[in-house]
Amino acid sequence: MPDVRLLVLDLDGTIVGEDNCITPAVKAAIQQVRERGIKVAIATGRMYRSALRFHQELGLTLPLLSYQGAWIQDPHTGYQHRHWPIDPQRALELLDYFEQADLRPHLSIHFYLNDQLYVQEMRPDTDQYAKRTLIEPILVEDLREVVTAVKVAPTKVLAVSENPQVIEALLHTLQKRYRRDELYLTRSAPIYFEAANPQVNKGVAVQYLAEELLGLTREQVVAIGDNYNDLEMLQYAGVGIAMGNAPLDVQRQADWVAPSVEEDGVVAAIETWVLPG
Repeated sequence: MPDVRLLVLDLDGTIVGEDNCITPAVKAAIQQVRERGIKVAIATGRMYRSALRFHQELGLTLPLLSYQGAWIQDPHTGYQHRHWPIDPQRALELLDYFEQADLRPHLSIHFYLNDQLYVQEMRPDTDQYAKRTLIEPILVEDLREVVTAVKVAPTKVLAVSENPQVIEALLHTLQKRYRRDELYLTRSAPIYFEAANPQVNKGVAVQYLAEELLGLTREQVVAIGDNYNDLEMLQYAGVGIAMGNAPLDVQRQADWVAPSVEEDGVVAAIETWVLPG
């Protein structure tokens, strides 16, 4: 068994289920880990503000890895370790692509600047997103003007569609259009297409936390996630665990597959790989 010194957890689909809560059993298991002297961190695609309540609920002390690791901040000191935004021109190119006549009716477009969410219209899928994340979107006439006026590059661009096939096709097309060193493109859920700075992914963020901030090796890290945006993190960790509700492609690339989030699969993962015996 590895000498585990750091446990990294995704939020949605991993420790946060459909009810948008962390169950008492999962909380208790995480607390056991911390009592054993093992560090615990969150790595999520969520906005920093949206993820913060879970960090606080669990009483964690490490920096919070949000926006797939594009925004790393210590909630206790307020110190921002990292902010790697998207090149504004790339963000505007994506907006132009999303607004093509055949795509526009199927997509809600979200721009994230200064940890605020900007949208051009309130659609049902945006409303559902807002309710789940507890973030109030800022409605604007034109996202282009926001990028220009705020003079801060977007941390992330998100396209939401009620049809997962639209998101899959979008990802496939744009991965051909942009090289990996131009944009990081991924899915964090079947209906979420995400774009970020090309240096960004959860694996890079966890490596920074483990090696640069904590002086650990990858072999001392266990990471648990449930979707494509978790792959780099699972591949980096000494033990990468996929949830039972993860896509099969993700499960196949993990070292172990836990039960689903609704079955408190993280508890089984912790008992097996972090606190055996």
